[in-house]
Amino acid sequence: MTTLSIPVSSATVSFINRMVKSGAASTKAEVVRQALARYAEDRAVEDVRIAQQEMREGKGVSGDLRTILSKMK
Repeated sequence: MTTLSIPVSSATVSFINRMVKSGAASTKAEVVRQALARYAEDRAVEDVRIAQQEMREGKGVSGDLRTILSKMK
């Protein structure tokens, strides 16, 4: 596992400390890992939502994936 050092606001530090103190996570690192996992999940959901909207708008493609990819080259 790699360690990162990033600047955060005092409000963020306070939040992280509160989460550890409340038992929401066992360590500060775990709070950050949980937050990043949630962020990644939220982004994935948003990507699906956007793709669904694009399909409704007729912006999608359909057909054989190999054929579609060959046309993109």
